Amino acid sequence: MATTRTANAHWEGSLMEGSGRVSLDSSGLGTYDVTWPSRAEQPDGRTSPEELIAAAHATCYSMALSHGLAQAGNPPSSVDTKAEVTFQPGEGITGIHLTVRASVPGLDAEAFARAAENAKANCPVSKALAGTKITLDAALV
Repeated sequence: MATTRTANAHWEGSLMEGSGRVSLDSSGLGTYDVTWPSRAEQPDGRTSPEELIAAAHATCYSMALSHGLAQAGNPPSSVDTKAEVTFQPGEGITGIHLTVRASVPGLDAEAFARAAENAKANCPVSKALAGTKITLDAALV
């Protein structure tokens, strides 16, 4: 069954001096402030499109890796993923780096590396971001 999730953004003013808010409407989890400086410089308590993409990618990747490992008979005890989305003003998003550390009893490093690469290539968010260079640092803990 297909699902649709909704977020809304409201912006006032110019790019450089304006500000906005993004709301996570499907979950109702909150509304978050955004500004150009919080995107291109320091967050200062506000979010950015890149942080939201990082959250989506880290979550999706962890889910895809967990599923792939379990389907292969090696369910993980834990999967921790950090996604770093790099934004360069004037260029846009220039890359995404995933760092994953997982505990997978009975699995060797080579098999884990294959599963990690497969999850990177096939998680739905990776596929949606296919035009962006995605790198991976994966290790067992």
